[in-house]
Amino acid sequence: MDGPAANGGESQGGRDAEREGDSDAEPETGADSDSEWEARADVDNESDVLENTPGGGNSPTARPITPDAPSEFGLVQVWWGDGKGKTTAAMGLGLRAAGNGFRVHMLQFMKGGASSVEAVRGEYNAIESLPGFSYENLGHYGWHGMADGSDDVDHEREARSGLERARDLVSAANEADLTTPFPLDSDPDDGVHMLVLDEILYAVESDLIEPESVVELLDDKPDSLEVVLTGGHTEPAYLLEHADLVTEVAKRRHPFDDGQQARRGTEY
Repeated sequence: MDGPAANGGESQGGRDAEREGDSDAEPETGADSDSEWEARADVDNESDVLENTPGGGNSPTARPITPDAPSEFGLVQVWWGDGKGKTTAAMGLGLRAAGNGFRVHMLQFMKGGASSVEAVRGEYNAIESLPGFSYENLGHYGWHGMADGSDDVDHEREARSGLERARDLVSAANEADLTTPFPLDSDPDDGVHMLVLDEILYAVESDLIEPESVVELLDDKPDSLEVVLTGGHTEPAYLLEHADLVTEVAKRRHPFDDGQQARRGTEY
């Protein structure tokens, strides 16, 4: 039998009965009083919390970014769904990794610009000023399947070029030592710790590249390379067994549905 009674201790019921039956008992005083034990426990708990908290309980502060290498990278992350925020989340991951001194590169598919968006992207300006984070865009003007004056053949050509570029980056990572730091201004062709393939799932969903090609890309990646894939409104069933993290970004309400156009500072 388990429990305190099995180990020779009093049962809870026995202690309660004893307390109820001994109404004339003197209250506990001195070092053994309940209030003092509680006070001691509070101090001990606080000490434990501070001791086991990164920084010993001190609030994190910004530090200069210096080259470093991750010790636990290598997962595959998938961000898909009909809600806003997939690219935003991926860039946030890149920001966090770069802030730790890791080398990050973002390769964008299908984001070549549109008439509703000005010739500026706030994220590009920010990335340019952030050590260790770089980007390149292989999207074609407009959007595939839309009557915006763009040619679907051009979209397919650019998407396939993006896939070839992704293969080159994965190959470079295979040849590099990802357990060591890279110079913050190093060429992504010399290897990166995190590779963001933004909107690649849209390219698959639009039949511009084959899902098998994306799976092969992941199969070829080195164990220590963190890969983040975004895009698509349809669940990428072909990736579910190959991903370590899958997040669906679901729409509940979107200002675009009320006619709100893309806004500078939030959408670009």
